[in-house]
Formats: sequence, C-alpha cells, structure tokens
Amino acid sequence: MSNVTTRRNVLRGAVATAALATTAAAPTEEAYAAAPGGSAGPSVGILLYDGYSLLDPTGPAEILSRLPDATVTMIAEKRGPVRTDTGDVAVVAERSTADVDRLDVLLVPGAGNRGTIGAMNNQSLLRWIRRVHQHTQWTTSVCTGSIILAAAGLLDGKQATTYWASAEYLQSTFDVTYLPQRYVRSGNIITAAGVSAGVDMALYLASLIAGDQTAKAIQLAVEYDPQPPFDSGNAAEASPELKEKALQLLAASQV
Repeated sequence: MSNVTTRRNVLRGAVATAALATTAAAPTEEAYAAAPGGSAGPSVGILLYDGYSLLDPTGPAEILSRLPDATVTMIAEKRGPVRTDTGDVAVVAERSTADVDRLDVLLVPGAGNRGTIGAMNNQSLLRWIRRVHQHTQWTTSVCTGSIILAAAGLLDGKQATTYWASAEYLQSTFDVTYLPQRYVRSGNIITAAGVSAGVDMALYLASLIAGDQTAKAIQLAVEYDPQPPFDSGNAAEASPELKEKALQLLAASQV
C-alpha cells in the first residue's frame, strides 16, 4: 500500500510539474510587453513607487493573477526594480506609467511615511492615477494607498479605510469618512486596511469580477486559511503599549 501511495504522489507531482512547466513556457516577451489589456480577462495594474510595503502589492497580485485570463502588471514611473520601505527587497515594474492609460483594475499600495508622503506629493503620479481612474472598472488601494487616492481627489465625500495608525490623518485631512473595516467599497473604489487586508480585499474583488465560486476556489488554491498564533491583529482591541511597539518596529525597519 505504501508503494502505491508513493507512486501516486510521484505521478501527481510529475503531472503538476509538467503543467507548471507548460504554463511557464507559454508567455513570451512580446506577451509581457503587450500587457495589460492583451487578453480577454481583466487587466490589472499595480502601482509601485519607492518605499511601498512589500505585501501591499504582492498579496493582491497572488490572488488577482489567478482570475481567468487576467493580466497583472507592475507599473512604476520608470521600468525596473522598485525597492520597498525596508530597502531589502525590490519588485520589478514591467511597464512605466507613460505606457499605460487604460486598466480594468488599478491598485495603489501603501507605504511607510517616506513612501506615502513622497507619492501623495508627486503631482505627476497623482495625475496618472486620476487619468487611469477615469476608465477603470475598479480602483483599489491597500493600507495608506487610500491616502494617496485621497490626495488625488478620488475619495472626496466617500467612505474608506486605511492603516489603523493613519485613520485620524485620513479623516481629518480629506473629505473622507473612515470606517474601521478590513475593506470598504464606495462606488467603484475599494480600499483595504493595513498590509495583510489587501488579500481579503483582493478576494472580495475577485468575487465581484468572476463570482463567488471562482473567488472561493482561488482562496482554496492559495490555501488562504489564516490561523495566526496570536490574536493581536486588531487595533481596536490592542493596548496602547502594543500599538506603540508596533509602530516602533515599523519605524526601525524602514529606510
């Protein structure tokens, strides 16, 4: 029995490996150059800028890239690697903002103070966000990305969420009603709370685009069944001491 089981596992692994190899070999450089908008599925553009938080773009990308026929493209003002807030990791932007003026979905990630302030004061970037938003089906953000959307004037009079420590700033600085939720939909704009909430938002967005069953299947495909070792992720239930330590850790890890 053990030999049969082992053989089956090996066969399954071989089939999976072959399928992955076929999938990986299929796209060409021309196909990547044509994205977004090169397929029948939704074109998803994720904005990168210096100092973003790593999971903000990559978590949703993992989910949205599983949508049938979707193209997910990283976009920055210039093509090439863009570094995160810690400076330790870079993600490659395959297209520049000058190359892109139409998307089905735009996602703006959040960042630490340096990255967020830099993006919200970058008038060229804000103009691009406004221009692309005119044609999107969905414009989305993760974490302090909602502050960047607000700076672009897209959240005027709307409800939104953001990183818990930035909630007061968002609501007091802009014409925005803050809601302490994992994600908030206001028209065709969906904002997510801090960092990991982008995964939840992306699954919700997947359900709007492709239906609940497909979104559920994607959640199972990536085995998103969070069971953290600590019940300490909700700012509304956290002590002042824990909040202070959390912000200190973030500040110390950022460059």
